Amino acid sequence: MEEIIHFDKQLLLMLNGSDSLFLDNLIMILTNAKTWIPLYVGLFYVVWQANKPNVRQILLIVAAAAMCVVAAGAFDDGIVKPLVARWRPTHDPEIGSLVDTVNGYRGGNYGFFSAHAANTFSIAIFFSLLLRQRLATIFLVCWSLTNCYTRLYLGVHYPGDITVGLLWGGFVGWVVYRIYTRLTVPANYPMKLCYVPIVILLLTLLVAVVLAFFFSDYLWW
Repeated sequence: MEEIIHFDKQLLLMLNGSDSLFLDNLIMILTNAKTWIPLYVGLFYVVWQANKPNVRQILLIVAAAAMCVVAAGAFDDGIVKPLVARWRPTHDPEIGSLVDTVNGYRGGNYGFFSAHAANTFSIAIFFSLLLRQRLATIFLVCWSLTNCYTRLYLGVHYPGDITVGLLWGGFVGWVVYRIYTRLTVPANYPMKLCYVPIVILLLTLLVAVVLAFFFSDYLWW
């Protein structure tokens, strides 16, 4: 176990930070949950268009998505992190001074496991199963993994924290989808509808790059 923990710490130090101000700004934008609000709106639009006028079906999906967040992230933050009490890298007495931080951002005291990883991957898996479109699945999984990488870059999670978060989030997303299918029959989601969140994801990334590159002096955290 000591060897695994040591490897986890060394791998984090390899992946953490850079000498690029542009990357620092971009990562801070991408790790912010508010950045992805347009994606959530896009997913809701797809659900609405595919299920209208069946309000019950729409509310079930909204409730399922909320259940993913509660079971994945809130469970982690409220129960697992305080119980396990594993220091975030930025607070770890052993390597904390070696971790490259961005604008002094260090996160809370404990980091096992990653709520960012659990939350985003539970949503990615649930909507991938719901939409059943390969391209949408690829983009949603890449979105989740991008969020995970930002946490490593910022030094607020070890790779092990991310891995467990992904496993738990994937399990939660799958279980919630199974519960959802027990309650109702999923609608059909044509590919033309699924292009909406994909385009929103790409545009969000483009805007983030532009902001990080051209307007870094106006960004504050």
